Amino acid sequence: MKPEIQYLVYVSALTGLLWVPYVLERFFSWGIPDTVGYPTQPKPQSPWAERLIKAHRNAVENLVVFAALVLAANAAGVSNSAIEGAAMLYFWSRVVHVLAYTFAVPWLRTLGFLGGFAAQAIVACQLLAR
Repeated sequence: MKPEIQYLVYVSALTGLLWVPYVLERFFSWGIPDTVGYPTQPKPQSPWAERLIKAHRNAVENLVVFAALVLAANAAGVSNSAIEGAAMLYFWSRVVHVLAYTFAVPWLRTLGFLGGFAAQAIVACQLLAR
């Protein structure tokens, strides 16, 4: 498997698992009936869980762009060290972003986001330069 595809799998798995901690917290703060039901006025979740929900949404939004670029590069047969490095940068940037967002570390959160954006830009430039 090409490294960029492997990192796409890693970041997809990470994004796919981000719901687990905030849903577990919801079980404790809302109770199981409200968690699996449709409460009309749900109790607020803890601040970290609210931030993780936002980080998860952001991860999903950005995964769409990253995945499209990596899959387009793969389909076009474009694979080089810049794309491999960008894929690794994207994965680790998203790890930093979700942790910094969840634990309320503002500057680090922004750097994590910008690292992911830079990774997307690198892959896009490699495709467009072809």
